[in-house]
Amino acid sequence: MELRNKALDLATPKIMGILNATPDSFSDGGQFNRLDAALERIEEMVAQGASIIDVGAESTRPGSDAVSDEEQLKRLLPIIKAATSRFPYTLFSVDTTKYKVAQQMLEEGVHIINDISGLQQEPRLAELCTQYNAAYVLMHSQGNPKVMQDNPRYENVIDDICAFFDQQLVIADKTGLNNIMLDPGIGFGKTLEHNLTILRQLDSFKKMGYPLLVGASRKSMIGQLLNNRPVDDRLAGTISVHYHAMAKGADVIRVHDVKEANDSILVYNALSGK
Repeated sequence: MELRNKALDLATPKIMGILNATPDSFSDGGQFNRLDAALERIEEMVAQGASIIDVGAESTRPGSDAVSDEEQLKRLLPIIKAATSRFPYTLFSVDTTKYKVAQQMLEEGVHIINDISGLQQEPRLAELCTQYNAAYVLMHSQGNPKVMQDNPRYENVIDDICAFFDQQLVIADKTGLNNIMLDPGIGFGKTLEHNLTILRQLDSFKKMGYPLLVGASRKSMIGQLLNNRPVDDRLAGTISVHYHAMAKGADVIRVHDVKEANDSILVYNALSGK
């Protein structure tokens, strides 16, 4: 995958490291919304093996409120301006559903737009990514973060997500967008059983012919599986879920704990002969 003259080699799984420039994210809200702390954390994640840094300025935890374009840009611009200059060999992604935010971030040199709405909120993001030769993460979600966990329902969760991807890929294809990753959206409008079904059948999405991104890092499903384990004690569960995802074809894993994720990839590559 070629992104703005930078290559992302997906012959083996790659790590997308999470940087939340927010006061209220479910896991690390408030830790990295200062510029010095954010840059220090980016440097650490790059050294530990992250190929992509995904920066978000709006919490998407269940029940969270939307953040304005202006507030997102206020949080993002200092970090992205400094980081793209300081880490020229690193790929940067911005987690946003907003056109104005995405456009400004692409102007600053960002390589990927990570859209949790999958073009539902802003279909023009596909054309924007095409214009800048950037990649686009097409994620499935049911409902917005405020209400997405209010009794989510599916006829068949795998078939319904595949149908959603097919529909949204038509929109993307009309713009000429080629650099697309699919993300089934673990925890975004899904019950525990929905999430488990998605993970068991990840190869259903892999068959669609696009790179597959999976992000389950520290999520509530892991806490549920581990007898309501708190967020800061879900590392082993996260590693287990992502290792399974890689075995099922995941190309990119989105994580908080980069060092441990990289260790798991090194073991996975050795055992799978990659």
